[in-house]
Amino acid sequence: MPDGSTFALFVAAALVMLIIPGPSVLYIVARSVEGGRTAGLVSMLGVQTGALVHIAFATFGLSAILASSAVAFSVVKWLGAAYLVWLGLRRIFGDDEEEDDVAAGPKRLSRMYSQGVVVNVLNPKTALFFLAFLPQFVDPSRGAAWTQILLLGATFVTLALCTDGLYALLSGTAGSWLRRNMERAAFRRGQRYVSGGVLVALGAVAAISGKD
Repeated sequence: MPDGSTFALFVAAALVMLIIPGPSVLYIVARSVEGGRTAGLVSMLGVQTGALVHIAFATFGLSAILASSAVAFSVVKWLGAAYLVWLGLRRIFGDDEEEDDVAAGPKRLSRMYSQGVVVNVLNPKTALFFLAFLPQFVDPSRGAAWTQILLLGATFVTLALCTDGLYALLSGTAGSWLRRNMERAAFRRGQRYVSGGVLVALGAVAAISGKD
């Protein structure tokens, strides 16, 4: 594994990047405000499961395909963008009956978890991020590179569970407060349009973004 100073530098750099809200955090916040803390935490676990998939890809070099193939990158990018837009439109034009308390619907929580996984797996920039970021802290003299990348990736996800989990709890709490202090029908309409709009916006950003 990397030496202590290199590992500490990696942790510090990872925390800085995780604290600054990115697309994954905005997705988690939207889900948390919409469905409460439980929904936010479940969505966050789905996103981090997707991150583990990318780390496995980076560990075994599969992410290099996205870095070297414009076609592969574009296909994954457009699939991910289309999925986010579809989720957003489904949310905006969905049935209010689907908005009952998620704590009473384990099937819906399972669906939110799987959606979080798919959203992150279909984000090629996440794959390229891990491919570019993790090797910067690998020291070939201290063992096999793939074991170090795997360790660094697992550490990153562990830190992300803490920071993204905090975002989920705070935004879920804010959503609960709004739910208690606003007229129920008005809140449902507002949260549907806001959360759906965030998802559509994230899909649009993903569609127009390039590798850089």
